[in-house]
Amino acid sequence: MTKIAIVGCNGKMGYFVAQAVKENAACETLFGVDAYGESRCDFPVYPSFDGVAEIPDVIIDFSNPAALDGMLDFALKNSVPCVICTTGYSQEQVAQIKAAAEKIAVFYSGNMSLGINLLIELSKQAAKVLGGSFDIEIVEKHHNLKVDAPSGTALMIADAVSDTLENEPQYVYDRHAYRKKRSKNEIGIHSVRGGTIVGEHEVIFAGHDEVVTISHQAQSKEVFAVGAVNAAAFLANQKAGMYSMSDLLADKL
Repeated sequence: MTKIAIVGCNGKMGYFVAQAVKENAACETLFGVDAYGESRCDFPVYPSFDGVAEIPDVIIDFSNPAALDGMLDFALKNSVPCVICTTGYSQEQVAQIKAAAEKIAVFYSGNMSLGINLLIELSKQAAKVLGGSFDIEIVEKHHNLKVDAPSGTALMIADAVSDTLENEPQYVYDRHAYRKKRSKNEIGIHSVRGGTIVGEHEVIFAGHDEVVTISHQAQSKEVFAVGAVNAAAFLANQKAGMYSMSDLLADKL
């Protein structure tokens, strides 16, 4: 039985993670950590990691970048693996996560959906074939409550595509600031925020007289929660290092 701690358990994603744990016979929630709101959970909830006595097998984090320091301090002190699904980290915080992975197992992904990771793999293959002669644009759409832009997933896609190209491209986020013709060595990344859109990502390869589009739509947040719980069960028995969805997929194949 994999015992899990959920950071951000009172949030929307935390709720879905707790439900996904309940539906997984091999896992159980040991406790939650959440600084805001009254708990609606059927397990102990702490406002921070201070005072937590239980030691989980894995931590799942769907919270806020502000929670990173406390979580990593606890994880490193107690040698607890972490599944980190929060987005919007600064470069310094990403460096913290990478440093922690030298001592504990860390599963770090901006998107826990199996489908979106398939989109990434397909986009990499398309970039190998088309990247030299096709312009590449990424469009991501999310609900009007999402704070960070572009999404962590859009940046994951851009980084994966970038790694396949011969020349490292420039990321362009706002064409209004560029009063010039589009250069070949760039990837445009565009954000849309509105309504209750769960998450949509589209990768456009635009060439001469033809366009290739690869897209993914998440219909509910549950797909991300299930992916996070699967990642936790996988990570519990791994040695120190940085892991991603590609490692989980390889383990299942």
